[in-house]
Amino acid sequence: MLSVKESVGQTLSTRSPALETSDIQATVLRPRPKPYRGEYVVLRIGNAEQGREMLRRILPHVAPADEWWVPSTPGWLGIAFTFEGLKALGVPQASLDSFPIEFRQGMAARAAILHDFGANAPANWEYPFGTADMHIALAIYARNDQSLQQVLEHARTSHHDLPQISVVYRMEFGELPEGRNPFGFKDGLHNPVVEGSSPAGQIVNEAPIKAGEFVMGYPDEKGETAQTPIPEELRHNGTFVAFRKFHMNVAAFRKYLHEQASSPEEEELLAAKMVGRWRSGAPLVLAPDRDDPALGADANRNNDFSYADDMKGLKCPFSAHLRRINPRDALKDEIVAVNLHHFLRRGTNYGPPLPEGVLEDDGAERGGVFLLIGAHLQRQFEFVQSQWVTDGNFISHGTEQDPLIGNNEGEGVFTIPKRPVRRRLQGLPRFVSVRGGEYCFIEYCFMPGLRALRWLAALNS
Repeated sequence: MLSVKESVGQTLSTRSPALETSDIQATVLRPRPKPYRGEYVVLRIGNAEQGREMLRRILPHVAPADEWWVPSTPGWLGIAFTFEGLKALGVPQASLDSFPIEFRQGMAARAAILHDFGANAPANWEYPFGTADMHIALAIYARNDQSLQQVLEHARTSHHDLPQISVVYRMEFGELPEGRNPFGFKDGLHNPVVEGSSPAGQIVNEAPIKAGEFVMGYPDEKGETAQTPIPEELRHNGTFVAFRKFHMNVAAFRKYLHEQASSPEEEELLAAKMVGRWRSGAPLVLAPDRDDPALGADANRNNDFSYADDMKGLKCPFSAHLRRINPRDALKDEIVAVNLHHFLRRGTNYGPPLPEGVLEDDGAERGGVFLLIGAHLQRQFEFVQSQWVTDGNFISHGTEQDPLIGNNEGEGVFTIPKRPVRRRLQGLPRFVSVRGGEYCFIEYCFMPGLRALRWLAALNS
């Protein structure tokens, strides 16, 4: 029987063309430094010519992937556009019509598909998410506050004398102590390996995914190269980004574990079962009984695993967050081709951590923001969100959702396979609430290559 990789990529016998890293934004291919400080800035364009002038000014400060390792600027700036933003810039109608329907509609209009209802409904999102006022998203980050302020000043001077360009949203973000997320788990441990993107000498322990899954202009896992949007100079080296902002109810998570467990040790085990990893980052399939901090800290080992010897879920439950988001080889006998549903993930945090041991909410805003990057919004982010996160049928679990990011409303269920009798946790509350989202060409956004940015800046000139 062919593996998932073989069955999807068997038509590709040669390597993809070399990635043009000088034309691809660093945010797409490169991780953030450690430590880092950053800020998201959202702009609204009230006049197309002023929008294009702002682009001409900011272009020299947009970081390409090839300079990430030895940057020529004090920090990194990425830029992306919503569909409404491209319209506001004066992109020709034929080009606008060539974008995929999910990008044209925007994330709020796709709420039913994404299971964004109840507290997660777009009506409850922060402004300007889900509105026509979100046009350009800037992702700005640096190693320290001083360097961050320098890059922010570059961004500010690109539009400070253009009255029709307005800032409609700002949000500071940064890395929490020890690289943990607000729930206390080591974060950002795994992303797919993009064929042709790794620098020489980097050690990887998994097969690379075709570059066309993440960046347009290259063959994807089906052997196809994107033909839209048009013209070619607009799409080449560009990608899409699903922007999601979550509020994390850390106190509710801790309180639920405390109520379900008979000891602190069992609390930690239940938390690991829900996530698929221990808080150190050690995966359950390699450390099923107790945490192994040394394993969690070893970048060459903490992702070197499969589910081949855990097909009954006795080590890592089928519904664990990690296993749902990336089933790896657990679905090798299914029709689903896992490699078609990978995306790159750039996660970060906002707000102060909840003090250790506190079980009551302190009212502070804290959570995560995720940039989910891929060339195929529908079969990547939307598929994973609507099928693997919120539908349990693919693992024969009916309506059971992801215990961490599923849209549970106090009636959630989490199944832990166990011998002789499985355990079922009942009454899962919503631990994570959506505060905003959009699709960008980097909400849904489009993140163009640098040549495409110059094309956009030169429209009607």
